[in-house]
Amino acid sequence: MSSTSTTADSPIGEQITALQTRIKGLKMSKQDASLEIDQMKVLQDQLKSAQREAGAAAGSKSAFTLKTPKGTIDHKPEAALLRKKIFSTLEGVFLKHDTSPIDTPVFELKEILAGKYGEDSKLIYDLSDQGGELCSLRYDLTVPFARYVAMNGLTSIRRYHIGKVYRRDQPVMTKGRMREFYQCDIDFAGHADPMVYDAEILKIVCECLTALDIGDFTVKLNHRKILDGIFELAGVPADKTRTISSAVDKLDKMPWADVKKEMTVEKGLDEAIADRIGQYVGLKGPGRELLEKLKSDKDLMAIPRAKEGLDDMEILFRYLSVYKVLDKMSFDMSLARGLDYYTGIIYEAIHESSAPPSLPTNPSVPAPTKVSSKAGKSAKPSANSNVNEDGIDESTVGVGSIAAGGRYDNLVGMFAEAAGKKAEQVPCVGISIGVERVYSIMEMRRRGREEKTRGKETEVYVLGLGGVELEKRMEIATMLWDNGIKTSFSPKVNPRTPAQWKQADDDAIPYVVILAPKEWADGIVRVKAQVGKDAAGGDKGEEVKIGELTEYLKDKLGKL
Repeated sequence: MSSTSTTADSPIGEQITALQTRIKGLKMSKQDASLEIDQMKVLQDQLKSAQREAGAAAGSKSAFTLKTPKGTIDHKPEAALLRKKIFSTLEGVFLKHDTSPIDTPVFELKEILAGKYGEDSKLIYDLSDQGGELCSLRYDLTVPFARYVAMNGLTSIRRYHIGKVYRRDQPVMTKGRMREFYQCDIDFAGHADPMVYDAEILKIVCECLTALDIGDFTVKLNHRKILDGIFELAGVPADKTRTISSAVDKLDKMPWADVKKEMTVEKGLDEAIADRIGQYVGLKGPGRELLEKLKSDKDLMAIPRAKEGLDDMEILFRYLSVYKVLDKMSFDMSLARGLDYYTGIIYEAIHESSAPPSLPTNPSVPAPTKVSSKAGKSAKPSANSNVNEDGIDESTVGVGSIAAGGRYDNLVGMFAEAAGKKAEQVPCVGISIGVERVYSIMEMRRRGREEKTRGKETEVYVLGLGGVELEKRMEIATMLWDNGIKTSFSPKVNPRTPAQWKQADDDAIPYVVILAPKEWADGIVRVKAQVGKDAAGGDKGEEVKIGELTEYLKDKLGKL
């Protein structure tokens, strides 16, 4: 194959371009494009293979594509620093609440993860057999935590865990939907009176999202027992409960008609049963108002599981009121959470960016102030469509939930029993905060404010004017380093003054310490707050005695 047939202008490249245009048109007209997407993937693989062959034929030393794997990304200094700040903020909140950190391997035995995630189990990354053990990359931090508790025979622990997880999903990189991403989890394991731990977890997530300064958010709440009670009342067969629950959970992305079609056509549920479910799952609003509405439903209250769940929610709302976060909550009957291990309260936090750009969030952000029965809607095609390599129009995709979790009382006992240990039940409740999605929101807000990002935490730049030796800059830097002040200076022996100012400006370093020959001889330096070269005016900085420089800067930096 000639090298000319491996470019974007080749027959294969032209076919891919034509398919992308067709996929975009089909999606905008709300038609099925799955066949075209599959065809495009085949062509893309053929093109990559042809490019590798062409490179090898041309005598290339190594024929490969220089890129990160699909759904992953390199974090530049600015992005890595912001993530570090997110981790630090969350860890500060977690530590306030009497928790301890743990860490677990990024891969687990395959049998540990199997069967814990419902329909999402297909997204688990399986690894090749390594020395007789079948392993998989961890899908979340919850199942490894339950394994850790069971393996160590614990009956009580309050832990947090920050780490990477892996999902073989279709990525939407601009919305923080990736195949490798960070989660920050906090979970309480152990016995407590009803809803005490649950309420504190919700208090914690509100503290976390407020501290991250991402703007308004709403926490959607539901209870698996209430949802299961609705299914029992409607007549859902027991073996279909989890699959129907998974369909209901899509109401924040799809209209009721499409969810009903999935229930009836794809999953074989009787249409009358689906209609009965539909009478409940669109309800959402302020917790106490919707609770009263549901408790007045005699048929639902006659289902023991539903009554247990409603009683739990009544206690929860009382505690959330004490914690002063009840106004952040929306009792949402469409929330189901597809994961199999949840047994009680479930929740998701959403932001105004959670919904596609063409749709409002459902429920509203901030939280709704009255009960409604509005079901999901379809996203409208965007005028600024952006179809990625998988045929997904990223302009019609939102960030999704930014935190999610719930109660899972049986997972630890299930692991213990499977291992032949005493299957003592250790109830658990927790939440996971999606760092990449939070990061994407913070980036959108930063761009909107046109703020400059920093890739360093450097606080002081030591600038030497003509005649000041490198050793003097080193001396000042050493003094500041030894006192915990993040400091930098030019590595050149005789740096040009404009180049030094440019470095301080480019790195947005807050303070510059200026060393001039005459002032140095008098034991003095000048300290200038950096406001950018365009805003500096005639400010030449403030004279400070060298012996007082450390305390002066600590005061300015808030380190005293």
